[in-house]
Amino acid sequence: MNQSSEFLLRSLLFVPAHNDRLLDSAARLNADVLLLDLEDSVQPVENKQIARNKIIERVQRGDFAKHHVFPRINDRESGHLLKDVTSLAIPGIAGFMYPKAKKGEDIYFIDKLLETIEFEKNLPIGTFKLIPLIETTGAVLNAQDICTASKRVIAIAFGCEDFVSDLQGVHDAEGQSIFSARAIIAMAARANNVAPIDTVHIKVHDLEDLEKNLILAKKLGYEGMLVLNPKELPLVHQYFSPSEQDVADAKEMLTLFEEAQLNNQGVAVKNGKFIGPPMVLGAKKVLEKHNRILQRI
Repeated sequence: MNQSSEFLLRSLLFVPAHNDRLLDSAARLNADVLLLDLEDSVQPVENKQIARNKIIERVQRGDFAKHHVFPRINDRESGHLLKDVTSLAIPGIAGFMYPKAKKGEDIYFIDKLLETIEFEKNLPIGTFKLIPLIETTGAVLNAQDICTASKRVIAIAFGCEDFVSDLQGVHDAEGQSIFSARAIIAMAARANNVAPIDTVHIKVHDLEDLEKNLILAKKLGYEGMLVLNPKELPLVHQYFSPSEQDVADAKEMLTLFEEAQLNNQGVAVKNGKFIGPPMVLGAKKVLEKHNRILQRI
């Protein structure tokens, strides 16, 4: 089974891990994944240890039991990575978001570091999963390498702001400067059976613009989106969840295909279209995701 299929990854909400008010709020929200941040939003440096302590306390207390918890740790050049993972590799943490992933070597490094920690703590090897964050032009071109560097990788996520800065481009309203990167990241992920996660929507109060981006993300094959503001969650979940019609069509498709197989017919037909293996596979994925959502509710 594809490891990413074990996780519901429609919404991944960033939460500054040193902020009690935002942590309290996050525990009540229905985001699928909580990205408890130890990186950019946690300043000054003294707050990073405060953030680690708060994550440990709340996870052990069961505050986030209904969520997949993936702290965003600091990168391997920050000087904070070792302390992040040694302190937070505990039951209740599903894995880690690794920022500024540049190439597969970065992911191999964190994979082996986690393996050592798991061994020392008598945890099964592979307990902690990884979501690399792709934020540079080089990382986009190395997306395939990043996806295949470790079996821990369940998804890759796009960070558009750092990417545009590295590109020395302009983050235009139409999204032309990030379109190619979005497409490449989605293709690299899907080619390697990991989930592509779309970039944050910067204009958090413009829900109309968010909807335009969600429509495009769905067309490009994305599984979910990074979220900055809880008000975005309803739309994000709407677009990354199968609709009632999607579920009904998938069930009908599988029924027709099974009937055709029982009657020794090679193909089934629905609304004048042949139902072949790719459509059957797609229908099964729709129902798998629908079932994971029902379990989440």
